[in-house]
Amino acid sequence: MSLIRCQNGHMFSARRHGTVCPYCNIETATKTRQTAPATDAELEEDLFYEEIEPVCGWLVCIEGAQRGLDYKIRQGKNFIGRADDMDIQVLGDNAISRRNHATVVYDPKNRNTVLLPGESSGLAYLNGDAVYVPKELSAYDIVELGKSRFLFIPFCGEHFEWKDSAEG
Repeated sequence: MSLIRCQNGHMFSARRHGTVCPYCNIETATKTRQTAPATDAELEEDLFYEEIEPVCGWLVCIEGAQRGLDYKIRQGKNFIGRADDMDIQVLGDNAISRRNHATVVYDPKNRNTVLLPGESSGLAYLNGDAVYVPKELSAYDIVELGKSRFLFIPFCGEHFEWKDSAEG
């Protein structure tokens, strides 16, 4: 497991996030070249060197150990837990399972975000109700995991959607 520490002291997985800190968006290392790019094709290759996964929404911790911290929701399944390989890693709340406490899914085809119960023994709550089956999230819903509470803020959906580069 390869962990990197950014200049602000955040630890994160290099395998999962590359060299950019997911907490403060600071580059921890730079790609070095021995010579400057000679052609436009090389310049274009450098620009697309790192694949960007656009944000589709956020969970913002409003109560708990990470109060004030936001977690980016990407397209597809976002597994939540304390482990380093989780898409949304919530540290400091040991009542949250290490792996797959819950899953948040952004579905671009249906333009909605859904909260799924996890595969662990921990429960997830949506607006105070336990989640046993998939539940669609709406703006400002409250998600409770362990001893923490999160506010859901959508970005993609009815009013905005990332377009595939092939579509123009």
